[in-house]
Amino acid sequence: MSPWTSLEPASATVEPGSSTTVRLRVRNTGDIVDEYRFEPVGDLAPWSTVEPQVLRLYPGTTGAVELTFAPPRTPDATAGPNPYGVRITPTEHPDAVTVPEGNLTITPFTEVRAELVPPTVKGRFRGRPRLAVDNLGNTKVTASLSGKDAGERLSYDLQPANVQIEPGRAAFVKATLRPRQITWFGSKQEQPYALTLRRSGTEPVEVNGTFVQRGILPGWLATTGGLLLALTIAFVVIWLAYRPQVQSVAREKPEKAGQLAPGRPSPAISSPPPKPEKSDGPSEKPGGGGQEEPKDGGGGGGDKPKEKPPERTAATAVRELTARSAGRHICYRAFVQDDGWQEPVCDGAEAGTVGQAKPVKALNIAVSGTRGVTGASAYVGEGWRKGDAWRKEDDGKDMVLGSTESADPPMEGFTLQVFDGTVCHETKVKDQDWTGKLCTEPGKWRYGGSPMELNLQLEAVRFTV
Repeated sequence: MSPWTSLEPASATVEPGSSTTVRLRVRNTGDIVDEYRFEPVGDLAPWSTVEPQVLRLYPGTTGAVELTFAPPRTPDATAGPNPYGVRITPTEHPDAVTVPEGNLTITPFTEVRAELVPPTVKGRFRGRPRLAVDNLGNTKVTASLSGKDAGERLSYDLQPANVQIEPGRAAFVKATLRPRQITWFGSKQEQPYALTLRRSGTEPVEVNGTFVQRGILPGWLATTGGLLLALTIAFVVIWLAYRPQVQSVAREKPEKAGQLAPGRPSPAISSPPPKPEKSDGPSEKPGGGGQEEPKDGGGGGGDKPKEKPPERTAATAVRELTARSAGRHICYRAFVQDDGWQEPVCDGAEAGTVGQAKPVKALNIAVSGTRGVTGASAYVGEGWRKGDAWRKEDDGKDMVLGSTESADPPMEGFTLQVFDGTVCHETKVKDQDWTGKLCTEPGKWRYGGSPMELNLQLEAVRFTV
């Protein structure tokens, strides 16, 4: 017989980072003494606690437990109404499970962080920094961007000039700074500037940076060129003023009367050079034509085979994502039967296949910002294998669950845990709908996949941290 239950109040409100309590009253409507166990279920379960967790009631008596909600001040605490439930399992009648449901409204909060990468840029004609904007709140952020500096010595080109950022995500704005005047000679000049992030109803956020403008030509070159020009002009003036007059004193000797002038020799006609004699000996290089024989034995074998590009794993993807957006990330890929490894995806994207009867045989997972990840895998028809657990205590390293061997069965489920923060997962198993998001608690594991008693194959997963 199901017990009588009452949530007081049925609807509550809480701010992220704080807590609120709801009283759950239970009455034993049976005719025997029964013991009731309480367990929070739903998306709010990771942030919910029940005290006491077990309540023993006599027939016709009523007891109460306190349900405490403490959502963190993170983007995971979705703003707005969030349904929750408490599973009540009687010990004497385990089939008479009751799940009273309530509603918890999480208030919205906004937190934005902006950073210039790099804060100082150098150039002669332009500088190209990037502005990283992180939405650390639980509501969407819409903002416009602009730039300014003292004296209006720079012009700004921002792409995009307006951004919309979902909770827990980041946007990157490409900025191009151009000086309004070009410095031809001289040393570098530093120009402070600021990029401003404006949102409706809040104070603007300014991020300061420095643009170092370099001269086109170094200063010493102008000094040296001017000195050389002055010396050249002085030399030309002195040469024109004091140029020496050169006159020849040589005269042609007159000939005596009646004496014939000696005849001038006629120009010698050079004989053509003798033609080289042909050599009867063999040529220097065999094979005719004087061409060298190929060293590699000929036959066009000189081309080297192309090297196979390295495999792109989850660790490769998480390192690329961290380089673009620092913080907590998780990247993963699935080894699908008959298809092999898929391309890695990140932060809540779907890995695997749905509705194609192709089970997942292995998962490759890598994280950043959580100090590593550990997990174990369960197999269809076999369950947990002894010693089949992996622990990666550093960020950016590959962890593999399951097996890619053709003789091994596909995965049924898994457990995961990170060492800093939480990891959440959604799973899709054969002939079942997607499960709700389940997140780990600090220091505890969280199972995901098929119920162990059903032995269903895993088809697709989604992970977030």
